[in-house]
Amino acid sequence: MGLEALDTASDVKVPEGVYLRVLDGFFEGLEFEVGGDWQVIGRGRGADFVVPEPTISRAHAAVGYDEDGFFVQDLGSTNGTLLNGENRQKEPLEHGDEIQIGKLRLGVILPA
Repeated sequence: MGLEALDTASDVKVPEGVYLRVLDGFFEGLEFEVGGDWQVIGRGRGADFVVPEPTISRAHAAVGYDEDGFFVQDLGSTNGTLLNGENRQKEPLEHGDEIQIGKLRLGVILPA
């Protein structure tokens, strides 16, 4: 019996035009387009959005998309993930929300 490839692709179509914008600091104004159903933010080379900030874990948090919409999820980081000033493990995102990981503050831009 041969090995079969596992189909891990999501059946959920991710909307276009979704961005995270750095709100202050050295990277202020930089935008990341969220183009998949799971994208990791961190300072490690394996992250989808690499930000060389020492207060961020190598794989700090992820922005994901599922049948309920976009969400942010902490990935067991040392300093935690804040959404609108509150520590969260996994939380749905809305346009205008603010994600803070370490000293990095990100604004959420969702299409209307």
